[in-house]
Amino acid sequence: MYIPRFNVMDDPDEVRAFVESIGSAHVVTTGTDGTPLATLLPILWSADGDTVVAHMARANSHWREIVDNEPVLMIIAGPQAYVSPSWYPSKADHGRVVPTWNYSAVHLTGTVLVHDDTEWVRRAVTELTDRHEQHRDRPWAVTDAPETYVEKNLRAIVGLEMTVVKVEAKAKLSQNRSAEDRAGVVAGLRREAGNAEVADAMALRDEGQTTRR
Repeated sequence: MYIPRFNVMDDPDEVRAFVESIGSAHVVTTGTDGTPLATLLPILWSADGDTVVAHMARANSHWREIVDNEPVLMIIAGPQAYVSPSWYPSKADHGRVVPTWNYSAVHLTGTVLVHDDTEWVRRAVTELTDRHEQHRDRPWAVTDAPETYVEKNLRAIVGLEMTVVKVEAKAKLSQNRSAEDRAGVVAGLRREAGNAEVADAMALRDEGQTTRR
């Protein structure tokens, strides 16, 4: 991933929180004929950061193209938005402004194993379910469903396990602009439907930078 120095996300806690907040990744591998293959999957990153587990529909031919221990890339993409140059106060001063695209993303690179094993998949699905149900007043559990029904569904999926080799994290949130221009972008994003999350991420980062000074 291309990451200019001012866009580096280098706080491990921030990176983990980002990945957990998204909860899914595009899993990218190369097919046996050299064709790139990608599937969006829910993921669970281990506490030690060493592994990521996921599961895929058996009917999806992607998993049959995966060779154990081959390279894999997981792309965790966060909120993104177009940034209009009209939002920069500096436009009125010199006019030297252009559009851009703000976003945050984490790339996890490593090797992958396929687990065509219902008990392995059961553990992975249980951990993933518990992770997303834990905040609810009455969390649903895999054991709430009839065992025969669970077994049937487990046979319909296969597991993936990634050994993480490299973590790259990027937050492109107008850090190269002045404080005034960033404030203009935040305000502009909040005026447009669907862009509040990017505005919030920018404001939170600016707030954090101010606190650390």
